[in-house]
Amino acid sequence: MIQEQLEYGADKMLKEIIINATTGEETIIEFSAEELLEIQEKQAKYQATIEAEIEAQAEKQALKDSANAKLAVLGLTPEEISAITGA
Repeated sequence: MIQEQLEYGADKMLKEIIINATTGEETIIEFSAEELLEIQEKQAKYQATIEAEIEAQAEKQALKDSANAKLAVLGLTPEEISAITGA
């Protein structure tokens, strides 16, 4: 069985450590420039996805707040608003 980890070496180069669980033998491999670029691209894509999700949640909350404010203007109590919206 092989276990893999990523870590930064002393020279701040991203490295892969492959440990053979049977023998305990460790092999350290530095990533190529292409592999590092791929990792950076994946990290950037993941970060963009997270930021988009946070923004979508904020927009959804703003819409809920706006709807609740409009219901309050119509004279509904907070309890009535909660009963209607399920919140």
